[in-house]
Amino acid sequence: MFFYISQLFSFLVMPFTICLFLIGVGTFAIHRSWGKKLVLTGFLLTVFFSNSYLSNWLMYDWEPPPKDFHSLPDYEVGIILTGVTNIDKTPKDRTYFNKGADRVTHAVQLYKMGKIKKILITGGLGFDPSDEISEAASLGDFMVWAGVKRADLILETAAKNTRENAVYTQQLLKEKGILDQQNSSFLLITSAFHMKRAKACFVKTGLNPDTFPVDYYAATPKFNIKTIFQPSINAILVWHKLVKEWVGILAYKTLGYI
Repeated sequence: MFFYISQLFSFLVMPFTICLFLIGVGTFAIHRSWGKKLVLTGFLLTVFFSNSYLSNWLMYDWEPPPKDFHSLPDYEVGIILTGVTNIDKTPKDRTYFNKGADRVTHAVQLYKMGKIKKILITGGLGFDPSDEISEAASLGDFMVWAGVKRADLILETAAKNTRENAVYTQQLLKEKGILDQQNSSFLLITSAFHMKRAKACFVKTGLNPDTFPVDYYAATPKFNIKTIFQPSINAILVWHKLVKEWVGILAYKTLGYI
């Protein structure tokens, strides 16, 4: 239930929604002083949230730094969180990647380097699915095409959110006897902006994986005319990613998931 509620109503706290609400209500009451103030506030917030320097700086500070491939030890299982494809797109003879494909491509690279022996992909059908093929299964098919042995893939196809990713992964590893093996080690692979919450969920289940953040939104901050004065739609997108993640962390802490 929490998954569906969060998907339906999380947009209400997004910065762009708040700006639209203030401008819309203020326009409706534009002949009143408080209406004018709402429009002005909405406009100023839009300027604020579209500033690429500020949004990039916040995301740069939030995302953990990348790790060098060659500095990693070897791991028994690399755990990949889904949420990187357009699972409603047809025909189903291919995998349609959105941003976040690094989760898959970097995992394949780690596998071919011998850094991870097996790959566990966790993720089900998501919200309002239009097809019965889970995202984990779709990504698994792509990895086989990319050279990963089918025998080295483990698919978890029921999880709908990050908590379920962690819980169902822990259960699956235990069922397969991997969790109880001596010296079993796990590497969690997901987007950098999402790594803090994801790692906390896995730690809560008793797993304590190392992390390999990918799919970066931030670049090294640059203070120049373009980043300071040129409004950016991408800056608003970055704010939405950050706010959604912050709200998610707060909700997960409140519910005891982390």
